[in-house]
Amino acid sequence: MVGGDRVSLSVPPSGFVAAKPVDARVNCGDGCAMTSAPSAAPADAPLAAFAGAVPPAPPWFTAAMADVPEVSAITVDGAAIEVLTWGERGRPGLLFLHGNGAHAGWWRFIAPFFAGQYRVAAFSWSGMGGSDHRASYSVRTFVDEIFAVIAATGLADAGPPLVVGHSFGGFPMMAAVKARGAEFAAAVIVDTPFRGADEPGGRPPNATNRPHRVYPDLPSALARFRFAPVQGCANPFIADAIARGSLVEVPGTGGESEGVGGWTWRFDPYLWHRFDVGDALQLLADPGCPVAVMWGDQSMLMPAARVAAMRDLLPPGSPAIPIPDAEHHVMVDQPLAFVAALQRLFSGWPG
Repeated sequence: MVGGDRVSLSVPPSGFVAAKPVDARVNCGDGCAMTSAPSAAPADAPLAAFAGAVPPAPPWFTAAMADVPEVSAITVDGAAIEVLTWGERGRPGLLFLHGNGAHAGWWRFIAPFFAGQYRVAAFSWSGMGGSDHRASYSVRTFVDEIFAVIAATGLADAGPPLVVGHSFGGFPMMAAVKARGAEFAAAVIVDTPFRGADEPGGRPPNATNRPHRVYPDLPSALARFRFAPVQGCANPFIADAIARGSLVEVPGTGGESEGVGGWTWRFDPYLWHRFDVGDALQLLADPGCPVAVMWGDQSMLMPAARVAAMRDLLPPGSPAIPIPDAEHHVMVDQPLAFVAALQRLFSGWPG
């Protein structure tokens, strides 16, 4: 399935953009109990009511975020790739892969729960987070990034690692499994909507022809953060951490007619322009390692028929685990239930 620069993918029209500015063409969502704002923030502006302040967070989240990862960068096909790691080398490896438009920091509050038992890594795909942008992108390049990070971080020192891919991250993950499945202990698909060739909507997400908007200050940018697809959430402290990691301060260029500085989104707005899109369902057939499927039972991207079609292609007995009361962004909606589900899965699987 990985050959040349082409691989068949089918990306739903809503895209997998984790964080985007609000304009006429984008959407996202979040909300939660707070001390100085309504108990449920509007889905189209989950952080606006906080005016740049950090929302209150429970102790578990504060403790997890205090477990600061080692931050490094490796070069893959000429681009610097941002890598976060937790835990000691020599332990079994566990790799987390984020979704479209997101960044490695989406796993900051999840990875520490596994660092006592595993050597854990998360990285930002090229064109996203703190990684370099490219002139063009392909699944083959993303697969190269997976294996380069595994090698550089020692995830395979104790044997083939586990890998978990959320949303868009599940596509290159399964392409890697299809190509070199023996190099993984197992793979977990998390709310990745593999579409059939006959399903409508398989276009590249967010293929824009203009740069990101620059906001004058950080509170203004945070107020424009939303999730895509639009959904509610009860944890604005998570949205805030994710949003801050999605932004970068840019300097002004000077001069009356030149642009002014401010804050803008880190992901490459042109990422999807030269990306081949097609049918990805084939990646599930005959995988080279055990595969589990996990999804939010309220996710609009994972209706029962799609889950059934995906399970039909996977080997009989492949674990299938719905996360109750979670939408697409499972780790945001139900972070502790998500952690518990992974821990329980890994305790007896793949065996």
